[in-house]
Amino acid sequence: MSLLIAWLLIAVFAGLSLIHVYWLFGGRVGQLAAIPELDGKPIFEPSAVATLVVAIGLALCAVVIAGTAGVLALPLSQTVLAWLTRALAVVFLLRAIGDFRLVGFFKRIRDTRFARLDTAVYSPLCLALAIGAAIVGFAGYG
Repeated sequence: MSLLIAWLLIAVFAGLSLIHVYWLFGGRVGQLAAIPELDGKPIFEPSAVATLVVAIGLALCAVVIAGTAGVLALPLSQTVLAWLTRALAVVFLLRAIGDFRLVGFFKRIRDTRFARLDTAVYSPLCLALAIGAAIVGFAGYG
């Protein structure tokens, strides 16, 4: 079961990484809906470097999950990979909880396009990623 979850996580992380690569190369679809807003304006404009860093980070999440599940051979021990996967679970759980202002289940600002999508899609996805990473990270790999 944890192998199936690992494959699902790998696919989601790879897909999210590819979306960021699409944005990096000028794609616009969905970009504004992914940035928190305040008074109808995005709170930041991601640079190309920041978008690249996020794309690489998401791809590395897929690689770590693949290594932990034994799908990909990496030059790290299974114990290290399992702990990295558990750390991913914590990071995505914290993202799901949020900053208590603009993002996460406990945000105060709820009347923007981003906030509605965050409640319906982004935070639940982060919670699912956290649960999945925890399952893979504690599946006896390390």
